[in-house]
Order: sequence, then structure tokens, then C-alpha cells
Amino acid sequence: MKKIRIIDTTLRDGMHAVSHQFSPDDVAAIAKALDGIGLDTIEVGHGDGLGGSSFQYGFAKATDADYIRAAAGVLTKTKLAVLLLPGIGTHKHLEEAAKCGAKAVRIATHVTEADIAEQHIRIAKDLGMEAITFLMMAHMAPVEELVRQARLFDSYGADLIYVTDSAGALLPHEVRERVAAVKAAVSAPVALHAHNNLGLAVGNNLAAIEAGASCVDGCLCGLGAAAGNAQTEILAVVFQKMGIETGLDAYKAMDAAENIVRPRMHRPILVDKLALATGWSGVYGSFMLHAVRAGAKYNVDPRDILMELGRRHTVGGQEDLILSVASEIASQQQAH
Repeated sequence: MKKIRIIDTTLRDGMHAVSHQFSPDDVAAIAKALDGIGLDTIEVGHGDGLGGSSFQYGFAKATDADYIRAAAGVLTKTKLAVLLLPGIGTHKHLEEAAKCGAKAVRIATHVTEADIAEQHIRIAKDLGMEAITFLMMAHMAPVEELVRQARLFDSYGADLIYVTDSAGALLPHEVRERVAAVKAAVSAPVALHAHNNLGLAVGNNLAAIEAGASCVDGCLCGLGAAAGNAQTEILAVVFQKMGIETGLDAYKAMDAAENIVRPRMHRPILVDKLALATGWSGVYGSFMLHAVRAGAKYNVDPRDILMELGRRHTVGGQEDLILSVASEIASQQQAH
């Protein structure tokens, strides 16, 4: 029986969907439920990772340390991971996270910038942490460049290398092609992080597994940026039907989604017109709610903002452009 590792990111990617406003008590309650499901690893913290709580990305309700300690205090067998984007998170943030109980770090760079993560991988290793690497916005680079960047992560000693569909823009055949190419090029295991903006997250995870991925991500209720991620409870059931071992208790996953996470959600996680525009335009999933706010401020359709951001090939870290684009569109509309 094939075995697949599932990393649940309800408490990190899911933070985008609640404007980073889960309390430490919320984190503890959800982490305890996740631990009971039988997950290998869960990720905790601000949606943009360590050090992300800021004017640029949105202020969190609590500190990184508060969130990590809250989760670490209830986990009995599940590994605790954090996210670090070089340039936002620093080595001091990573050291603090390790002291608070984090055992793994997912180090995320844009798909063409793996070289900036070498020092962070080394620091993680020195701290005794699993060093997981993310090639974000994987749709924005040709396969050959994706492979070149993955090889850099591999040469730095990454323990796991992700093809990351941050925009939920990839189609199943594109996922299959990218994962297979990376798998053939590196010695580390390969994983997929899929967003559901085109309604394809579960299917893309299956395509990744067919292509050789040994790990995929999920969130309870699909909680995550834009239309969220593949639902952990659905993955538990689908993989069981396929005879794939995950270690998850499907009933407990369903109960945790319905009884623990859903009452704490700020909005339904849907493949609606805004999520579709996010996947279609290929912009970072967390831009969706920023575009909604900017659209309301300037009386502009958020879809027009997202599509223009896509035409400009914007990436995470350029959130400040969202208001500028909204203002420009409003001025153009008034001129006509």
C-alpha cells in the first residue's frame, strides 16, 4: 500500500481567510483536533509566516511565539512546523520558533529565487529542524527553470521540496509535468501545495501523487487563502477509497472540520467569482481579500484588480500595488 504524508496548514494558510485573527485559544483547540486525526505534521502561524504580522501583510491577533506555544502545548504525536519567507522572517525568528516548540520549517521563495534560502536551510539544520522548501508561484516559471531551482534546494540539503501552486492556477497535466520533472531531478522527496481557486486542488494532489509526489497539503474545511487548499477531510476519505495510507482517521477529520473549524470561520471557503479570478489571473491567493477591500474603497470590481495584477505578473510581497492598481482602474473608468 502506498503511503502519503499529509501536512495540514489550517493554522497557517487558513490564517489568510480569517485575516490572521485566530486567538491562541483557537489555535490550541484546532491543533488538539488535528493531533487527534493522526496527522504527521501541522503548520502554525501568521499566513505570511514568521515575522509576517505587519502593516504590509496584516497584523495578527497574537505573536508568532504565542501561536507556536499554544499548538505545541497540546500536540502529543504530531510534528509542529512554521513557515519562513526569507526577507520577512529572519534567523532570530527561526531560533525563537524552535525554542517555542517548532520541529520543522517550510522555507518559501519565489520560484526563481531558491538561492536566497541557502542560509536559512543551514540554520534550520543547525537547530535540528526538518528543512522543507517551497517554490512558490510555480506556474510562473517554465519547467526547466523550476527544475533548476529545485536542484539548488536539493544541493543545499532540503529534506523535502515543494512545487507550490500559490495562485491555484495550475491544471492537472501541468502539475503532473512539473512534479515528474522535479522528482527526476532531485534526491529529496517531492511534494505539492495546491490551492483550490479553479476547483482543482484535490485533483491536482492526485495528479502529483501519480507523478511521484510523496507528500501533499490540506486544510480542514479547505481553510486558506482565496478558495483555500484541498480539504484535509476530503483527502482522508479519497485516499482511503484509493487504498493509499495516510494515517488519518477520516471520521475524526470530518468531525474536526464540522465542529471545530467551521464555527470559527469568518466566511465560507468557496470557488466563487473572486476565487476563479484569482486562479485565472495567476496572482497570489492572499491578494483576493486585499483586492476586495481595495475594490470597495475605489468602487472597482475586484476581478478587474486581480486580472490587472496578473497581467503585471505581481508576486507575494507586492501587496502595496493593489491599492495603486485599484486607483488607476477607477481613474480610467471615470475618464470614460
